[in-house]
Amino acid sequence: MAVGVDDTPGWRSDSLEDLEAGLLLEAIHRHYGFDFRQYSPASLRRRLRKRMEDEGLGSLSLLQHELLHEPAAMERLLLDLSINVTAMFRDPGFYASFREHVVPLLRTYPYFRVWHAGCSTGEEVYSMAILLHEEGLLDRARIYATDMNEAVLDQARAGIFPLDRMKDHTTNYVKAGGTAAFSDYYLAKYDGALFHRWLIDNVVFAPHNLASDGPFNEFHVVVCRNVMIYFDTPLQNRVHDLFRESLVRRGVLALGAKESIRFTSAEEHFEEIDRQWKIYRGRA
Repeated sequence: MAVGVDDTPGWRSDSLEDLEAGLLLEAIHRHYGFDFRQYSPASLRRRLRKRMEDEGLGSLSLLQHELLHEPAAMERLLLDLSINVTAMFRDPGFYASFREHVVPLLRTYPYFRVWHAGCSTGEEVYSMAILLHEEGLLDRARIYATDMNEAVLDQARAGIFPLDRMKDHTTNYVKAGGTAAFSDYYLAKYDGALFHRWLIDNVVFAPHNLASDGPFNEFHVVVCRNVMIYFDTPLQNRVHDLFRESLVRRGVLALGAKESIRFTSAEEHFEEIDRQWKIYRGRA
């Protein structure tokens, strides 16, 4: 049976391109299991057009054919669709607030779990490991770092980042309240900075798709920053519910500065720890 565009949430049949896009997303979901049907349509359109142009194709229908028959093309699209804008200690104020408000809570646990959802290439995971190390908590922590994209997870596992970005990362680290020399955490080799492996001894890197996968552990902290701004409202609500189900009682949820639980299904279940940096704690 043919799939109508109305079967694909978030896409309207205002144009042939919308129809093609809806069918393409449905085909990806059925064939590969990746569900982008509730991502922001405007953002998806830009990324699909870019992949279509980069592949030298004249329509989204042709792109769909290539994606279904060439797994390598699907890998390239996943890189386009993954939101990989990140940095070490990105938004230093968030990490300063985490030190002030969340670290004292973590000290009350003999052992705790942190979930970095949508971890991208891992800069924020290493940032959290450094912060916990400086607070004497890294040995008590198990960090789960997940992303839907295996390619960026491989980069995160490798822990090698461009050396020319270390100056900016160092500035962020200092503003975030770092207590050591940032260069102590990596070795400069050629054009890369290789971060010490002991930082990720307690890190588990694993694939997870927020749009379709369920909870898989009980966490004391969930960090998902600047990911849900690309989701539509129903998908945001789904992910908020997923995080709530994944947290222990009175667990901490940390979102991006432009994100919020206001007017979502999660609002009644959390209280604010830091309004500016969108850090919340489950209600008693």
